[in-house]
Amino acid sequence: MARKRRPKAKQGIGTVKSEGAKAKPENAKARGGSADAAETESDAPEVQASLAKRAWDQVAPLLVAVVLALGIRAVVVESYYVPSESMLPTLLIGDHVFVNKFVYGARVPFTDTHLPAVRDPERGEIVVFALGRRVTQTGKHEICPLHRCPDYPSEGFIKRVVGLPGDVVEYRGNVLYLNGEPAAKHVTGREMRDERGLSFPILEQDLERCRHEILGDHPRLPGLTRAPLRVPEGEYFMLGDNRDNSNDSRAWGTVRREDLRGPAFFMYWSWNNQESWAAMLNPLTWLRLLWGETRWDRFGMGLDCEPL
Repeated sequence: MARKRRPKAKQGIGTVKSEGAKAKPENAKARGGSADAAETESDAPEVQASLAKRAWDQVAPLLVAVVLALGIRAVVVESYYVPSESMLPTLLIGDHVFVNKFVYGARVPFTDTHLPAVRDPERGEIVVFALGRRVTQTGKHEICPLHRCPDYPSEGFIKRVVGLPGDVVEYRGNVLYLNGEPAAKHVTGREMRDERGLSFPILEQDLERCRHEILGDHPRLPGLTRAPLRVPEGEYFMLGDNRDNSNDSRAWGTVRREDLRGPAFFMYWSWNNQESWAAMLNPLTWLRLLWGETRWDRFGMGLDCEPL
């Protein structure tokens, strides 16, 4: 009688079932890992967006502040440093003043367009304006109004408005003539010394409704003269208060209205600083200047004429 053999299929089936039972946890783990990776990848853009938002929240206020500061400087108020003695005794070297650019109609940055002006320049005002200046091959400085020398580099100057459009201005014998009439001068009895040690009398001069101080003449300094000149329309004649030591309209002519930046109206800082930029890197230089060379009494000084 033949023996009955066990069917191998059952063993195979049993083997397959056991392997399948072992494979299920591994597949589940694999599915869980792929789900975590997918979740991490989906969170990555959100993390990047959050970091970008935080960075923008920090940078945006700084950008707004910079834009506002540049806008104010371009259109409303600009600071100016007085570099020479040409406006003695009114302005000293090292005075820092604010200039009202809005009054005359500020130029829109990067264009030739000007905003509407509040009013025209007035006789006797201290004004900051632009002139062209270049250095020749011999080292000489040439100054020229920009409408006559548009290729010259532009530079800021500060003087007093003396001649208005249509006026006839003359300067001879140390006397200023406006439309044929000498501008009145008054003795104050005070004197002032310049950096060379020369002593000058301080006088007061009347310009219509404006009375302001000027330095009188010194016998060793003849100063500039000017033949009668009719101020063209849209242009202005400028003089420094230090008549014997001022390079002004007597030498280079009149200035266009478009090149006037605005009247100086307020002094916010003043010190006798003759130091180089390298020296200013030393904190001891700052302490010495603040302690001994700062003119605290000039802070907040107005620059308007004495009305007549």
